[in-house]
Parts: sequence; C-alpha cells; structure tokens
Amino acid sequence: MSSGNPSPIDQPSSTPSSDSQEQAWSVQSVLSSLTPPVSSTETASSPLPFLHILQRLKTTKREGWLRFDISEGESIADHMYRMSILTLLAPPSLRSKLNIPRCTSMALVHDMAEAIVGDITPMDKVSKPEKSRRESTTMDFLTSKLLSPSAGVGSIAGSEINDLWREYEDGKTLESRFVHDIDKIELVLQMMEYERAGKGEVDLSEFLGVTKKIRLEECKVWCNQVFDEREEFWKSVGRPLPKGWRPIYET
Repeated sequence: MSSGNPSPIDQPSSTPSSDSQEQAWSVQSVLSSLTPPVSSTETASSPLPFLHILQRLKTTKREGWLRFDISEGESIADHMYRMSILTLLAPPSLRSKLNIPRCTSMALVHDMAEAIVGDITPMDKVSKPEKSRRESTTMDFLTSKLLSPSAGVGSIAGSEINDLWREYEDGKTLESRFVHDIDKIELVLQMMEYERAGKGEVDLSEFLGVTKKIRLEECKVWCNQVFDEREEFWKSVGRPLPKGWRPIYET
C-alpha cells in the first residue's frame, strides 16, 4: 500500500529494484530463506505449511511508519483484521446490495500474497506488471500447492480464496469496490490514531491522498467523519490545519 505521494507505508528492505532483480525474483527464492525452508514444487499433505506462512502476516510490520519514528507499528494482519470488522458495519443502504460475508472474506485475503511478496510500493521501483506477476504467482502457489485437496481442506477451499483475491484485484464487483474503499478508510483511521498518539508532534498528512479514490458515497461519509475528528484533534493541540487540507474525491 502507498500514500498519496510515492512514499511507502510498507517497504521491505529485501524488495528488488533493478530489472535483473525483478527477473530473478521467485516464490522459491523467498521460501528457501525461511526456517524451515518450504518447497514451491511439492504439494502439501496438511494445511500446516500454509498456516505457518500466514504467520508472517502477523509479524511483518508495515514498516513505512518507522520513517515517523513509530516503532511499534501495525502488522499486515492487524490492518486486514480491522478491515474485516469494517465490512460487517456496512450502512443499511449498502448492506442491502452487498454480499457481506463475501466482503469480509475478501478483506481477510486481499493482502495475503504479502506474506511472501512483501508490500511493494512506488518507492521500490517495481513495475506494475512485475508486482502483479509476483502476487499472482504467490497466490497460485498458496492456493494450489499448499491448499490442494491432499492438504485435507477439501477440493474448493484453495480456489475460493484465489477467486476472492482475483475479484478484489479486478475491482469490478460492488463487493470489491466496497473493500477497496474500506482499505483506504482503515488506512486513514490508523493514520489519525498515530497522529493522536504523537500528541501533535507527528503529521502524517502525506497519506491522505489515497482517499481521493474512495468511490462509494457511504464510504465517503465515513472518511469525512475521520477528517472531522482529525481537524478537531489538531485544533485541540493548538495547530489548526490549513484551509484546503482535505483531499477532493475523484469523480
């Protein structure tokens, strides 16, 4: 995930940046560095290898916050968990149109590839096609090799997770558009909370730009509520925000 400017929230130090490194990256190159190493060619006989890899989502911090001396930042799993809760709070005008369980499931898997790929941002200088290749290859590995029927999870669990991830990436369904909006709302919520914890010494306004792409009116209402709270906070610490600080939603 990235801010409105080309600055990362997550920037794994191991992310390749050159063309040759892009070509060299593979799922196996990451798996072989794990303890114990995991093979990308063997089919799992239980769901445990899959679950062990997911543990990386719990321990991998969204490291871009460290640029602002936020040393105990959220993990990828932290972010996805609150997103999932947000989907359960859809306003009635949206709830009647949405498959809420599908939205919740989508929020839980949308960043799953980052367990292996990491969070690639514009600062990493990895092309969009290369980023897509890495994430798609990773999801194919996770859902076809580690969640095959031989893993004891049934014949459709892996494909269902992969379908959810691809639906989110495509962004064509109402459910996926809602989850994309929720992704941005969770970001600005966290941004506001870090600013408040910093007692007026930490300005994270560079991350506001992502909210320009919020599409659904109901989600804009939520975002505006966060903006209202942010405005009141900065006023309370004697540093009122300048006029025009709120991003304008794209049409």
